[in-house]
Amino acid sequence: MKFVATKTVDQLDLQAMHRVRERLVSQRTGIINQIRAFLLKRGIAVRQGLRFLRSELPGILARPSGVLSPRMVRIIEDLAGDWRRLDERIEGLSNEIEAIARRDAGCERLISVPGIGPIISSAMVAAIGAGDVFSKGRDFAAWLGLVPKQISTGDRTILGKISKRGNRYLRVLFVQAAWVVLIKPKSWERHGLKSWIEVARKRLHRNVLAIALANKLARIAWSVLAHGRSFEARKHAEAAT
Repeated sequence: MKFVATKTVDQLDLQAMHRVRERLVSQRTGIINQIRAFLLKRGIAVRQGLRFLRSELPGILARPSGVLSPRMVRIIEDLAGDWRRLDERIEGLSNEIEAIARRDAGCERLISVPGIGPIISSAMVAAIGAGDVFSKGRDFAAWLGLVPKQISTGDRTILGKISKRGNRYLRVLFVQAAWVVLIKPKSWERHGLKSWIEVARKRLHRNVLAIALANKLARIAWSVLAHGRSFEARKHAEAAT
């Protein structure tokens, strides 16, 4: 039987902060979607993206229009007020989490991994501590749900979609980190990932490539954390070749 390591008080506190932040981000997304829906039903379309709605909303509400009734303007203004308050709370929690990450040696090493910042590093440390509960990086990736389901019959091995089992929050963060790396091709060579990504994208759809890269980043992150060393692009590139 494999037992789960007991978390320290600091880990529990940090994990609680991440869970509160996740809930606030979800609430903010719900408010933004509701504002967009109300505007769209009245023929007002705003370009996708949080920053575009934030910049255009004051002008939409300020200019006189027969499209939005005074009651609807008031409703959207109230929602915008809720949005601002959530922004403040999210920013406050993010700043506190980042400050904790900057003081933690494990988080500092994780931040050296491509695509990983204070939020992901602190979430990982809060979840697995020093990483010694896993014997290898693949076990950690499997715990995140970033490995394909395997269906084997006789001598046939069929790989399906990723399992999505385990820590959903960390899994989403690592997939986001993979997308950050993929949209910055100029950084691939600096991080020692250029040859791997170029070979993989010839045979994989971009969404599958993002999952595969998230799996790779998770393994690298576990190795960095468990072995107590920072990420070195040169050594990684040599291992890949």
